Amino acid sequence: MSIRKNRLLWLASVLTVLVQAPTVSAAIKQTKGDFEDKFRQLDEVLPTPNVYRNAAGEAGHEYWQQQVDYVINAKLDEEKRRIDAEESITYHNNSPDTLKYLWIQLDQNKFRDDSMSALTTTFGGIGNRGPATQAANGSSPAKLSMGALRRQQFVDDHELGYQINAIEDSRGNDLHYVVVGTLMRVDLNTPLKPGAKTKFSINYGFNIVEEDAVSARSGYEHFPDDEREGGNDIFLLAQWFPRLAAYTDYEAWTNKEFIGRGEFTLEFGNYDVNLTVPADHIVSSTGVLQNPSDVLTSTQRKRLKEAKDADRTVFIVTPEEALENEKAGTSKTKTWHFKADNVRDFAWASSRKFMWDARGYEQDGDVDHVMAMSFYPKEGGDLWKKYSTEAIIHTLDVYNRFTFNYPYPVAQSVNGPVGGMEYPMITFNGPRTELQDDGSRTYSLSEKRFLIGVVIHEIGHTYFPMVVNSDERQWTWMDEGLNSFLDGVAGREWDPNIPWGVEPRDVTGYMKSSSQVPIMTQSDSVLHLGPNAYTKPAVALNILRETILGRELFDFAFKEYAQRWMFKRPTPADFFRTMEEASGVDLDWFWRGWFYTTDHVDISIDRVYKLRLDTKDPDIDLNRQREAEQDKPLSLTVERNEQEGRKLWVDRFEDIADFYDENDQYTATNKDRNKYREFLNKLEPWERATFERAVKEDKNYYVMDFSNLGGLVMPIILEMEFADGSKEMMRIPAEIWRRTPKAVSKLVVTDKDKELVSVTVDPRWETADVDVENNYYPRRIIPSRIEAYKAKKSTSRVSMDLMQDVKTELKTDDEDEDDN
Repeated sequence: MSIRKNRLLWLASVLTVLVQAPTVSAAIKQTKGDFEDKFRQLDEVLPTPNVYRNAAGEAGHEYWQQQVDYVINAKLDEEKRRIDAEESITYHNNSPDTLKYLWIQLDQNKFRDDSMSALTTTFGGIGNRGPATQAANGSSPAKLSMGALRRQQFVDDHELGYQINAIEDSRGNDLHYVVVGTLMRVDLNTPLKPGAKTKFSINYGFNIVEEDAVSARSGYEHFPDDEREGGNDIFLLAQWFPRLAAYTDYEAWTNKEFIGRGEFTLEFGNYDVNLTVPADHIVSSTGVLQNPSDVLTSTQRKRLKEAKDADRTVFIVTPEEALENEKAGTSKTKTWHFKADNVRDFAWASSRKFMWDARGYEQDGDVDHVMAMSFYPKEGGDLWKKYSTEAIIHTLDVYNRFTFNYPYPVAQSVNGPVGGMEYPMITFNGPRTELQDDGSRTYSLSEKRFLIGVVIHEIGHTYFPMVVNSDERQWTWMDEGLNSFLDGVAGREWDPNIPWGVEPRDVTGYMKSSSQVPIMTQSDSVLHLGPNAYTKPAVALNILRETILGRELFDFAFKEYAQRWMFKRPTPADFFRTMEEASGVDLDWFWRGWFYTTDHVDISIDRVYKLRLDTKDPDIDLNRQREAEQDKPLSLTVERNEQEGRKLWVDRFEDIADFYDENDQYTATNKDRNKYREFLNKLEPWERATFERAVKEDKNYYVMDFSNLGGLVMPIILEMEFADGSKEMMRIPAEIWRRTPKAVSKLVVTDKDKELVSVTVDPRWETADVDVENNYYPRRIIPSRIEAYKAKKSTSRVSMDLMQDVKTELKTDDEDEDDN
């Protein structure tokens, strides 16, 4: 009953997002004609500014957000692959509301066989490496993937989800609680008033999932072939403790069920965490290690000190030491103590397999020195030795320039079973080397690019959403899209030859597809998350920077947004309003078209007319008419008559010729000239001067007809080629479509010696125009854009969109999507 109710609430919130724009827009309806105002302001869609969020996109003068502090003592049981822990939570109610209960996220419950995620998983015959299963009705067989079988077997064999042993207030009194799927309501013994805080504790445990078996965002990975008896594991621990759901000014409790795709909405707080692990494990964690003398050797501590000011990476645990370490094992334990201030989450990794390298990064500001560190097993090999920590530092260097200085003392990249996932100060990244027949390890070009790309992307997530704390469960694009845009900037400063997936051409296939949904769709309802939440918003921002606003205006506004919302929780309206307010440009048409609709860009140049000024002077205009007549193709009959030598009658009998055989209808007469003088005399002096100048200059006048076939209004970018071989660019703002969004005509005037021979729309593919074949006038034979683009990349062993490889947050437990 409770699960069903929660699911209905979740569905209602999804439908609210999906129908909000069209429902409100219907309040202003065109009933005469078919005019559609593509430039109507977003005021009717965006929430009304208030004391918490103002009209400029800034936090208002009464903005608030909750704070949650944690003290956690946890133990990793390696043999049982289990976490047992106790946490003490201090909840600060900074809201103006009195709270009678608190909502806790129990994300591990997603893996229970009775969870909403499990029960709503659909079967679509996905996967092609499994046994065929014959339908009971004798229909054709469908493929059941080996991955689906493995997942089911793992769930059947393990008791998953949280085991809640006790919840008590600060005086040791039991607190009543109700588990609702992946959420838990804790009822307070005394209502929590505004400005007050409460403290309570949770004793809990859970069995760690095998990441590869259930396609989680964390878990363990087993290495059965290691020399140690029984093999070794790498443990990546995230969503590993019951944590408070966010309570916000715009939604109150953000208690949406965790299904798997929509990520997390969290509060900032301070963490004090003790992690007890096997004594030979190396731990990487959110926060700063408080007891290095208890868990590190004197040599390791010395190396850490050297790494702080080193020019290149320094090994804290060398490859040889890690290899030797993974052969043994111990029954002893060590406790690693970490503290992290002002973070919205906490994650960690533990294994005896880890080698560990580090290098310091200097920057200005409160945190002037950041330790960039990487942890990886022998399977990471030279690939990780060369690129992981260097990619961390490169990311900090670029992101700092566009946003704010990295606010934490450490930034880490850890290799494990998770292809790519982010948490404060720590990221999990998957690519590895390949074992060769001779026992050596190597890596391909695609694996190199994958590692560089995923480290940049996941470290970039420290900025969005770990500091600029957007609501991931609701609006995936606010962290994935913004971060994908910036990782494309950073990536192209590393190697522009890597296909980063943020160029306009990378999204054209998706934008014209029938399975596209608006970017402003709740995460769990998006049909293809990759292109919708990553590629399309990243491309939109790239276009906004390079084509609409220009770098100066965009970079200023984007940095303003990042700095306004550091350690705060922005909504889409805050982003839209800040970008407009700081750039000084009305962008409502852009947000509406790109984020609220599924329109695409397809601007066609249909016709080009060449006009010439009517001078009224018969000696000029009649001669032009004669030339135009002579330029017409010769009659086929006349041409063949001439070829046969047939003479005209008047040529055979010249005595019948008269004046009209020597002159034609284009011969000027005195009557024509007198009429011309009368015309000039009737003009005002300024009119006559203007007219005579135009006649003297004799410029070319071209009228160009354009159609907007895709519905999405965009600037018209023209490349004009002239008879003398020169070319000129013209950029027409999108506002040309304001009154006639379906078709427009534009007058283009050129000098007399600049005779136009061809026109190309969007010659550099800046606007994500889905059909280049109608971008040329006159038309030309061209290959398909997509096929040409694929052919260009076919030798790189990299998929068409690198982002689809490096962002494994896209993985869901109930489907394998073809996001391309």
